[in-house]
Amino acid sequence: MEEKFDQSRIRKASFLEILKRVGPGIILAGVVIGPGNITTSAMMGANYGYQMIWLVIPIAIMGITFMLTCYRVSMLTKMPVIHAIRHYYGKPAAFIVGTATFLSCFFFTMGNITGAGAGMNLITGINWKIDSIIMIVITLACYFTKGVYSKVEKLITICIIGMIICFYATLVSAGGPDWGQLGHAMTHWSFAEGSLATSLAYVSTNAAITAGIYGTYLGLEKKWKLEDLFNGIMVADSIAHVVAVILISGAIFLVGAIVLFPTGTGIRAPAQLGELLVPFLGSAAPYVMGIALLAAAFSSLLGNTQRGMVLLAAGIEKPTQLESNFIRWGSLICIAITTVICFAYGGSPTQLIFIANVSTAIATPFGGFYVTRMIFREDINRELGLRAPRVMQILMVISYAFALIMTASSLIRLFGGLFGG
Repeated sequence: MEEKFDQSRIRKASFLEILKRVGPGIILAGVVIGPGNITTSAMMGANYGYQMIWLVIPIAIMGITFMLTCYRVSMLTKMPVIHAIRHYYGKPAAFIVGTATFLSCFFFTMGNITGAGAGMNLITGINWKIDSIIMIVITLACYFTKGVYSKVEKLITICIIGMIICFYATLVSAGGPDWGQLGHAMTHWSFAEGSLATSLAYVSTNAAITAGIYGTYLGLEKKWKLEDLFNGIMVADSIAHVVAVILISGAIFLVGAIVLFPTGTGIRAPAQLGELLVPFLGSAAPYVMGIALLAAAFSSLLGNTQRGMVLLAAGIEKPTQLESNFIRWGSLICIAITTVICFAYGGSPTQLIFIANVSTAIATPFGGFYVTRMIFREDINRELGLRAPRVMQILMVISYAFALIMTASSLIRLFGGLFGG
């Protein structure tokens, strides 16, 4: 039996200490803000105006809850989440969660490949598939060439910051949101007719259990300790992730509601995405949006593909280090397969991005099931003499239930439509 952990003796971390120790949440925000997020956020605003903006509230609750719950499980068990699942529930459970989270990332990679092509198409006008091949070659070079990724990452960060500035500047140029409509939508929760699939894509992109699970593996790189669960560092990391994601996706949502919804312009092709920034940039809007999509796709493609392979490796007991051959070559194979699938698709690239985003919802029903069970295990808390985290347990149940209901409702609606229900 280990010595009891005295939570009351933990000193709260200073602001500077928090800045030095946070990290996984910010990295995950860069992975999440891909072309799928941009496309789905724009679709929500363009198709439904302000009506669905209330989703940012459950997204905030779910995002922080999923991450903090995963962090707590990892710290108390001294294992990343999928390793902990294997320890407490066996190899089949770890395999199921590892495979489900991998497939979620796999679909996300499809969206990133397509988004890279769509971004280049806005800039060059060349067929998006040819543009995708160019970006894939550059991505693979970053995987296998030392020092390239860090340089490219800095350029991408600048591009993403520029994208954020452009969207907020567009909000101002368009006159800002209608505060009355915005306030009404935030306090009157209802689903617009036909919005369920888009809403599921929006929620599963911005608040997925996959981010929390992968965060426990990134936490190993930061050498987080149990004290960091209580001194404010992990809380700050979780909040930083969710706030960054909501600030960006929320701005894109509002721009879509202000610029496209009044004109009835839907998001069916890259050209419509370019129209989002017209109030601020005029004729230059398609080129800037193309750069934004390209930067977001490239950044997310690099991080997300590795994320998927790490989670798969954890599920099948393979090395999870990013430099391992399993992760590197597995990422290459994953990109090759998703590229073939994307190129075989005959529809619009933006529609493929949307389909891929809806498919990412596969992870939460499986991963959330075991994470929810683990946060209720008395032996995990009792071993260190800690009280059960009742608030976290309640929020985890609510968050998991909300995700399950949305997923089930979308599937019922989808199959009902297919079979004439």
